[in-house]
Amino acid sequence: MDMNTIEAVVPTTDPAQWRDGDAWLAGGTVLFSYGSTVLKRLLDLGQANWPAVTVTDQGIELAATCTVAELYALPLSAETADREWPGLALVRPCCDSFVASFKIWNMSTVGGNICTGLPAGPMTSLCAGLDGIATILSPDGTSRTVPVADVVIGDMQTVLAPGELLRSIHLPDPALSARVAFRRLSLSNLGRSGVLLIGRLDPDGGLVITVTASTKRPVQLRFPAGQVPDAGTLADAVGNSIPWPLYHDDIHGLPAWRRDMTFKLAEEIRAELLGESMTVSGDFWPPHATSPQPSAQPSTQQKEARNGN
Repeated sequence: MDMNTIEAVVPTTDPAQWRDGDAWLAGGTVLFSYGSTVLKRLLDLGQANWPAVTVTDQGIELAATCTVAELYALPLSAETADREWPGLALVRPCCDSFVASFKIWNMSTVGGNICTGLPAGPMTSLCAGLDGIATILSPDGTSRTVPVADVVIGDMQTVLAPGELLRSIHLPDPALSARVAFRRLSLSNLGRSGVLLIGRLDPDGGLVITVTASTKRPVQLRFPAGQVPDAGTLADAVGNSIPWPLYHDDIHGLPAWRRDMTFKLAEEIRAELLGESMTVSGDFWPPHATSPQPSAQPSTQQKEARNGN
C-alpha cells in the first residue's frame, strides 16, 4: 500500500532522531499492509548491520532485525550444532505459523512482528514461550529490558513508548534446555493462528505454559517443581488466569471457540510433557464455569466478513 504522506526515509538506528510523525521501518510487512495517513518519516533500520543471531553459553541473542528466514535456519546451523537445546524445536513451527511466502520470510523481522502487537504474532509466541527478554532503546539514550511476555499488552498495543526501539531479544539457556511442546489451531488450513500454546518442562522440573493467539496478550502459567498440576488443577488455573474479556474476537475465531481450545491444548501439552495419557472427563471438561458463558452467535464483525463487507 502506498503511503503518500511520507516526506523522507532516514537510515538510522538512533532513537534520539525520532520525532512526532515518525515510524521505525524494519521489514515493513505490516506497515505497508495497513498504510498510514499521518506518518511523515520512516526511520529505516535496513542498514543497521546488527548480527542477526549471536549464540553464547548464556543463550541466543536475536537482533530485532533478524528475518524470519534467518531464524528458520537457526536450528540446523553450525552455531547450534553442538548445543543441547531442545527448545530450538519450537523455531520452525513458529516460523511456519506465519503461513507466508518466502518473499515475506526474507523481509519480515522478529522484532517487527513483536512490536506490531498482533495477538497471533508467532514471534511473540516463540520468544515469550522461551522466556525471551527484550532490550529496548529510548530516545533519551537509556535502555531497559522487558520480558517479551509483557511487551504486548493488548491487540496491537505494546509497552513501547513513542520513539523507543526494540534492539534485541535474549533467549536464555535454561529455557532453551527445556523439553517443549507446541500446539496451534486455525479455522482454515492456511489461516491465521486462532490458538497457539507453547509448553516447557524446565530442567528443574517446573512446568510453563504460554498462551497466545487466543488471547489479546500472552498469558503464562507457571508451576514450580513439585507443584506440577494434574488435569483438573490445570483447567482451574487456565480458567482463573484468563478472564473472558481477554479472549480475542475477530474473523479468525469466536472467543467461545478460542476459550475451549485453550483448555484443550493446555491439557494436551501437560499430558505430553509429563508422559501421561490425556484426560478428558466430566471432572474438568467442558471447562470449569470460571467466566461468563459466551454467546454462540457470530459477532457483527464476523457476519460482515462472511458477507464480503
